[in-house]
Amino acid sequence: MPQIQHIIDFLERIAPPALQEDYDNSGLLVGEPHTEIQKVLVSLDVTEEVVEEARANGAGLIVSHHPIVFRPLRSLTGRNQVERTVMAALRAGIGLYAIHTNLDNVAHGVNAMMCRKLGLEGMQVLRPATETLAKVVTFVPQGHSEVVRNAMFAAGGGQIGHYDECSFNLDGEGTFRAGEGARPFVGQLQERHHEGETRIEMVVERWNVRKVISAMKAAHPYEEVAHDVVMLDNAHPTAGSGGIGTFAEPIAWSDFVERVKSAFDAPVVRHTNPPKKAIQTVALCGGTGSFLLSDAIRAGADVFLSSDFKYHEFFDTEGRITIADIGHAEAESGISQWLVDQLADFKLGFPNFAVLLSEVRTNPIHVS
Repeated sequence: MPQIQHIIDFLERIAPPALQEDYDNSGLLVGEPHTEIQKVLVSLDVTEEVVEEARANGAGLIVSHHPIVFRPLRSLTGRNQVERTVMAALRAGIGLYAIHTNLDNVAHGVNAMMCRKLGLEGMQVLRPATETLAKVVTFVPQGHSEVVRNAMFAAGGGQIGHYDECSFNLDGEGTFRAGEGARPFVGQLQERHHEGETRIEMVVERWNVRKVISAMKAAHPYEEVAHDVVMLDNAHPTAGSGGIGTFAEPIAWSDFVERVKSAFDAPVVRHTNPPKKAIQTVALCGGTGSFLLSDAIRAGADVFLSSDFKYHEFFDTEGRITIADIGHAEAESGISQWLVDQLADFKLGFPNFAVLLSEVRTNPIHVS
């Protein structure tokens, strides 16, 4: 029977916690990691009704996109819906796990889901993340370089965008002298040794650096492994905020609006002046996306599809782009089903494990 931690490990390979925004509170919010469970319930939000749904269905964990605990709780007295929801989960022994802005910030997450629903092609990250990459360098006897390189690749090193097993290799000569107490792989004690070595360097996501170095050391023949870690400011090609893609054929504004309403079950689209030409390129962002408006303009998008725009922010288009606001829950409406589909792969290792999609409507906004 799987434990909550097994599900966490699976989800955090999909969306590493290091990619969540500083203000966010993703992760396990309620529950103990080693609790065994047979069912998980997936929902956009967590409310008292969702907790009761989980309890009634025997689900030991709720995986939500939005975290129920966003600010520190100073007490648990049931005075508001957040406290009541947490207390209900505790009483029922149900864990709460949120996968929020880290899922927003991976290229295959929320924004890719939105692109697929709209039929956009060639999706790219709108604002690539920085300060997420490092370069790991080591020096290996030439006869062992392939073994060490493969170990680093297997641990997650050398991935750049849609390419993997990327490395730079340079042959040269290394020197060392083994002192008392050393057990050198080559050379003699107290004698300087010259060895033909390969310098191996590769890009590694910062949250994988320790794992890659551990694999490197395990495969390396030397007793003491020389290596460098250099933090990079390079933009991450497949992580960051928002997305942008294109239609195979331009579509009219009226057709775009109908497609958006249908794809996201959106009752209304708030927008600025429609574009004067057919729509080819669309930038988008699940949830609150006004902070990316300037990025969408610079990218040359015809429309920026997102939610939660304030009145004065609609003036910021400078006549260069059309804002289309469909509401927060609507923009992210497909992510719960997407998570259910991902967890179906997790189920393969546990035949008696079930993944349920919540039937509770958590969107607090109604349109009359």
